Amino acid sequence: MQAASRPEQAARHIVQTLREAGHQAFYAGGCVRDRLLGIAAKDFDVATSATPDVVLAMFPRTFAVGAHFGVVLVASEDENATEIRTEVATFRSDGVYSDGRRPDAVRYSLDPREDVERRDFTINGMLYDPLSGEVLDYVGGEADLAAGVVRAIGEPARRFREDKLRMLRAVRFAARFGFTLEEETAAAIRAQAATIHQVSPERCRDELTRMLTEGRARRAFELLDQTGLLRELLPEVDRMHGVEQPPDWHPEGDVWIHTLLLLEKIDAGAPATLAWSALLHDVGKPPCEVHDPPEEGGRIRFNGHAEVGTHMAEAICARLRFSNEETAQIALLVANHMRFGDVEKMKQSTLKRFFRLPRFEEHLALHRMDCLSSHKILRLYDYARHHYEATPAEEVRPELLVNGRDLIAAGYRPGPVFKSMLALAEDAQLEGSITTREQGLALIRSHAGTPATV
Repeated sequence: MQAASRPEQAARHIVQTLREAGHQAFYAGGCVRDRLLGIAAKDFDVATSATPDVVLAMFPRTFAVGAHFGVVLVASEDENATEIRTEVATFRSDGVYSDGRRPDAVRYSLDPREDVERRDFTINGMLYDPLSGEVLDYVGGEADLAAGVVRAIGEPARRFREDKLRMLRAVRFAARFGFTLEEETAAAIRAQAATIHQVSPERCRDELTRMLTEGRARRAFELLDQTGLLRELLPEVDRMHGVEQPPDWHPEGDVWIHTLLLLEKIDAGAPATLAWSALLHDVGKPPCEVHDPPEEGGRIRFNGHAEVGTHMAEAICARLRFSNEETAQIALLVANHMRFGDVEKMKQSTLKRFFRLPRFEEHLALHRMDCLSSHKILRLYDYARHHYEATPAEEVRPELLVNGRDLIAAGYRPGPVFKSMLALAEDAQLEGSITTREQGLALIRSHAGTPATV
């Protein structure tokens, strides 16, 4: 048997301490589900009959982060002095959820069954006794795990009225584990999909990001589509449906199918910015779609879709409250995804400036997924990757041979023209046609004239 992880050791100690003091205590939620699935759990939560004030008094380092809802964090340290925080929640039943997020009031309970019945899904509603090895399953969670079903506990419509985020969580769990949504649970999501806007943009963003980066992004977005949640949260992506593409470059089908194929290729643990750019790289195609007249061949075109898509991606990121850094990277990936078509024709200076894009490895990865999800021709990807890996960093971003101080020392008066003069010298340096400051200044004089004439 595999040794218990440090988070589990901390949780077990908490359970044992509470038991010795006469309280009920069990592992609860996802860690129980993962144990039964044979997955190593990262986080361990404890459910107990002890009230928050009792828990706060029993352990030396505690944090009353959600004591109003019966939740306390218990902190402990491992032998490396790394702090581990375990969530300990008191058995409870919930009152009305007037904001669609949290109960207005809670009532503490001594009955673990009552606590389980207010939770979200059967597969997350089991308790585990680490001291005896017994699973307490009051809601049929083990059967649903075996059947591969995500089912709401009790009345699905009520569960989703209580907490709208549960609709996204249902989709995420079904996708992550390759499960199906139980029929009544799925129907309740479809009926309430329009109410997802009661959830904060940040919480929606985080759930969508998890879907994109847990290794089952295609399935997650198929379920979002089927439940109506995609149309509510990402209408720009929903509009990809039925947008035809030129069959010579896109034999796979419309923009939606193409995007699903990219999502299928996102590895678990991929950078969130790469995953979001895979989703949004062609978001500009629907508004840019034009068809040539039949007498001219009837070709489908999406002129300017990368630029339009960049602005749309920025708007989506703003709506979902992404950080400025994340927004900038996603926008750059969308903006530049078509530039690979020119890499073989780029001058060395242009190519090296292309390689300067932040986290260029993500640009390469996006282009590769884009190709493999359409025509499957990797020639341009191979060319770009080879030159990127073969070009030393100091050649991509070398110390400039000519700078503004050099121009001033040479007698030029500072002004807007400096930018083009310096770019001329830098391009020549990147091309390898100049190797000294003197050569750079001579090049500038040959194009811009002597200081007396500028």
